[in-house]
Amino acid sequence: MKNQYVIYIAAIITIVAVVSSALIYVNYSGQTNNSKPQSSSLTLVDDEGFQTTLTSTPQRIVSLAPSCTQILYAIGVGDKVVGVTTYDNYPYNFAAWAAAGNITIDGGYGTPNMEAVASLRPDLILTDNINDGNNLASLRALGYKVIVFNPTSIAGIYQDIALAGRATGAESQANAVIANITSKIDSITATIAAANITTPMNVFYEVWTPPMMTAGSGTWINDVISKAGGVNIFADQAAYPTVSSETIVARNPDAIFLPTEMGQSPFYGSVAQVEATQGWNTISAVQHNRVYVIDGDLFAEASPRVADCVYAVASCLYPQLFNSTS
Repeated sequence: MKNQYVIYIAAIITIVAVVSSALIYVNYSGQTNNSKPQSSSLTLVDDEGFQTTLTSTPQRIVSLAPSCTQILYAIGVGDKVVGVTTYDNYPYNFAAWAAAGNITIDGGYGTPNMEAVASLRPDLILTDNINDGNNLASLRALGYKVIVFNPTSIAGIYQDIALAGRATGAESQANAVIANITSKIDSITATIAAANITTPMNVFYEVWTPPMMTAGSGTWINDVISKAGGVNIFADQAAYPTVSSETIVARNPDAIFLPTEMGQSPFYGSVAQVEATQGWNTISAVQHNRVYVIDGDLFAEASPRVADCVYAVASCLYPQLFNSTS
């Protein structure tokens, strides 16, 4: 009987000890969890210096620029995108999605439909600087969280991808995208460096005409030309200057790049018309058939496809080094 009593007391002590340990663990765990806020705010600064504070991870994102859409899908948060522009055609056929009722077209590029945007109830809007001015002011006045991308270099594109990652809770995915782009561009530049090219090709990139515009320093296009082993003949000009035909003749580019125009007829007409410009028959690019038409969508969008831009230029400038069909 005494032994049974001892066993009974021992069992009670054991149970009490176990319960006490469990309570200590629960209390300690609760204190640990409570030491971290259930939700915290995140303040981000965009390319125009505007601060946006997010109090939770965005679940309904509106894109007002094709480059922003591409970044969002590249970092794996495309499932949160509820609105895109009529110009979005990569990485999917968004027009077909919209026709099927799977996504909303929120307006044109630079002409957002405010009613469509409002109907989507976005908790984050991404755009590039095309909406600077009234559109951007109106969106912010209505209380929307807006982040603006306006990169001036390839490094700036990386920063925007990283910023999108932070804003959407996809930081690690964004870093992986940046690493992949960097690897591709490094491979291109290494190939060019190994070739020991003593005289790099001089390049003219025609942005628009009339008036004739090009990309100068402080643009990511200028950076693309440089990474591709070329020398921008207007790198001494800022941003997107207007230039004269006579100045182009005097600077004598070895290669001229003309972008297609987003499914429309090219603004320059045709390559033959460009080559027939008065005085251009003396330009090296014209004399050696180095007037190239490139994808206007690709070169109009500061997106994760920037490595493709570098490759496109490099393969034209130095076809002996690159297989443009690979």
